[in-house]
Amino acid sequence: MASEQMADGSGGPPPEPVARPLDPIDRDILQMLQKDGRASIRSVAERVHVSRANAYARINRLIDDGVIRGFGARVNHERAGQGASAYITLKIVQNSWRTVRDQLRRLPEASHIALVSGDFDVLILVHTQDNRALRELVLTKLQAIPEVLSSRTLLVFEEEDLGPDA
Repeated sequence: MASEQMADGSGGPPPEPVARPLDPIDRDILQMLQKDGRASIRSVAERVHVSRANAYARINRLIDDGVIRGFGARVNHERAGQGASAYITLKIVQNSWRTVRDQLRRLPEASHIALVSGDFDVLILVHTQDNRALRELVLTKLQAIPEVLSSRTLLVFEEEDLGPDA
């Protein structure tokens, strides 16, 4: 469709916005929000020594430029009823990353998906209720993806959150 075609004629998704260079104040704001994504504009402004309007504008620019992708909660998966965690490696059909990625994004159990180099192509971090649910995920959902050639599951015995408040 002509309406879906990009200005460059590619017809693909719009390109990522080009992020403007970050100055020391922007970096301080990012560091503060990484530690506490719920920090108020007032506390951010005070911490980086700018007005509230300036802090608000800077945060909005960081969001608009795609530097800040969102705000979320760090979850203790075990306490949230997801007692089994695993890293799963996949070998996939060459040039099928986008197709596989789109299918993996639909898995509620997946918390991180990466295209990597080395002995396998994709690395996924998953959290499930228990080992039975993990087995179901691997044997039913992942192996049903036609582009997945093989998988390996690495069970996580213990996790350590290395986030700023850890």
